[in-house]
Amino acid sequence: MQAKRAYSFVQPAAQSGIALLIVLWMLALLSVIAGSLVFSSRTEVLMAGNTAALAQAEAVADAGVSMAIHELARPQTDPGRWKGDGLTHLWTFQGAELRVRILDESAKIDLNAAPVVLLKGLLGVLGVAEPDADALADAVLDWRDADDLRSLHGAEKTEYAAAGRDYGPANAPFETIEELRQVLGMSDDLFRKLEPLVTVHSRQPGINAAVAPREALLALPGATPEQVDSFLEQRQILIEQGLPAPVFPGGQGLLAGATGSVFSIQVEAISSDHVRFFREAVVRMTGDIKGPVTTLAWRAPIRAFGQAAYAPVIVK
Repeated sequence: MQAKRAYSFVQPAAQSGIALLIVLWMLALLSVIAGSLVFSSRTEVLMAGNTAALAQAEAVADAGVSMAIHELARPQTDPGRWKGDGLTHLWTFQGAELRVRILDESAKIDLNAAPVVLLKGLLGVLGVAEPDADALADAVLDWRDADDLRSLHGAEKTEYAAAGRDYGPANAPFETIEELRQVLGMSDDLFRKLEPLVTVHSRQPGINAAVAPREALLALPGATPEQVDSFLEQRQILIEQGLPAPVFPGGQGLLAGATGSVFSIQVEAISSDHVRFFREAVVRMTGDIKGPVTTLAWRAPIRAFGQAAYAPVIVK
């Protein structure tokens, strides 16, 4: 009897211990859930804040494009007008710092108008071996021409099929520079190097030496690094003084004589909380009061100004 009585006292105590253990486990689980919810909420708040900051930086960058367009629309006789000469202008807006660069598209090599010698020259400047440069330049010609006749080193439908491509050349002019990615022999790395140096908007077989980058000048037949660097040094001094650029010697008929009406506008916006946004737009200034500007391209590149440096800087 006594043993039975003792057993009846032990059972409730054991049950109480189990119940206490369950309660402790539940409290621990609730603590984990609560902590997870707090962390999740904090993460969502931070993400929302980052999204808002990025949107603000994007809006400020777009304002930089508008500012550049406003400057381009000012009378050409205005000495303070921003020009398409590639100089970088510093501007502060809504607490953000902006770098705005305007470059005349005539500075670049036109994919639809450039002769094969200029295309090969540019590829060579970028380190492409001569046989590959010959093949790629001819493939560009085969892409943009209207026929199915293969250039000497080029590529038509048969070559694309042999390379496993389910498409052939467009046999039409390039509509965007991004279309260059599809040309047989083009790599992503090479396209990134070409991107700031080519255009589909100048519609000129040559380049405008008054604003052309170093790589484009070196692509000219017979141009040497010493000749180009000397020219660029002189050009820079004159541009900073507001004077016309010097005449580039040589070029063998591949120099454009005047600036055009199409401009590449590149903006880097850095907000007060150090959020950075890049915007690039290509616009045509029509001169028409009813529609003074036509937007030809609008993108957000990973890196501002392509491969170009920021110097020199004009402060406004």
